[in-house]
Order: sequence, then structure tokens, then C-alpha cells
Amino acid sequence: MAPDDAVARLRAIPFVVSRDAMVDHHRHLRTGMPEAIYGPGKSPEQVAEIVSELLTNGSGCVILTRATPEQTKAALAVNAEAEVLGGTLVWRTPAIRDDGPRIFVIGAGTADVPVVDECIHTLRAHGIATQRIVDVGVAGLHRLLVHVEDLQSADAIVVVAGMEGALASVIGGLSGAPVVAVPTSVGYGSGLDGVTALLAMMSSCASGVTVVGIDNGFGAAMSVVRMFRTSP
Repeated sequence: MAPDDAVARLRAIPFVVSRDAMVDHHRHLRTGMPEAIYGPGKSPEQVAEIVSELLTNGSGCVILTRATPEQTKAALAVNAEAEVLGGTLVWRTPAIRDDGPRIFVIGAGTADVPVVDECIHTLRAHGIATQRIVDVGVAGLHRLLVHVEDLQSADAIVVVAGMEGALASVIGGLSGAPVVAVPTSVGYGSGLDGVTALLAMMSSCASGVTVVGIDNGFGAAMSVVRMFRTSP
């Protein structure tokens, strides 16, 4: 590009002040992973402005998570070329690598699917393909056992479970792959909005299970991205 255009682009590094947001264009250079937009608490207008800034002056994929229908509409008005899965939107999705890691994202129950899909779409945004298995919780363990051979071939497994959160321990005992456990806020009164599953996963008898926060499918995906990212 022309020198003046290059200088104008470089002025956007490391960040740009955009009304209520300081958009971090330098994050991809520091960590190899671009800034993601967390929808809750933001107005549709704020979301649209941040999406526009990242698409205009940033590089790589742009991810919006936990978006409401109103935020989704505003963001798509800025640029309609997003992949949308539930409340997660991704622009400039990279090609999936043929030689990428073999990742499974497993949900205990149908109620856990929104968190499963957030995880899958975030991994997809970083060029990582996944195998999706849902509704295989411990109340019907035979549903999981038909997948044991696949699980033992995995490079990493994300386990999403609410209620008592036991599925993470079960899978940690069936596979030697890294296991990232995501407790969800699904459960009856004693589930305490995911706290019971969180504590159970953190107390797992399966060695080396990593636990992220309640309902944090995005965080689980980014843990996997950090495991397998080979270059910035």
C-alpha cells in the first residue's frame, strides 16, 4: 500500500478509542488471538460500532458472543457476511486446516446445547474443526459408550455439563486427551445455577481436568486454541 495509507493504518495500533470502548487492535499481534466482543451489557449501537471498527481496521476473524436479537440485527446491518450460530457471530471465518487437531465438544443434555454451540463456533472462528456429541449425560451412560473409540482418538475434549457435572470425570477416565470442563447453570434447586457442577468438576477424581467458569463455552474454546496454536 502507499506510505500514507500505511501510516494511517498503523495509527490504529495498539488501540482505538471509540466512544465507550477502547478497541484493541494489538491483541492479535501479542497473543495470536484477536479481541472478541462480549455482548451482554452493551447497547446494539455500541456492538455495531465495535464490529465496524474491528472489521475496518483490524485483521483476522471478528467474534461477537452472547448477542441478543437486537445486537445481532445491528451487527449484521454493519456487515451481513457473518456466520451466525445462536448468539455467536463470526466474520472472516478462516479455512479449516486439514491437518488440524481432532477436537470433540460433548454436551451432557439438550439444555447444554447453547454452551456447546458457543464453544464450537468459537473454535470454528480460529480454523479448528470439531466433532459434536450431545445428550450423552451420565443418567444414560450407554449413550456415551458407543463413542468411546472416537474419544480415545481425540486430541482434546471439551465437556459441557450441568446438574451434578459428573460427565467430565467420566470422560477424563475414558480418554487420555486434555479435557476442558464447562459447568452450566442447568439443574434443579440444588444445582445452585451451576455452582454444584463447578465444584464437582474442580473436585474431579480424573487427573488433570481443566475447568472454566459457568456457561463459559467461549473460554473453553479459547483454552483449546491456546493448546494448539503454533504461530501468532
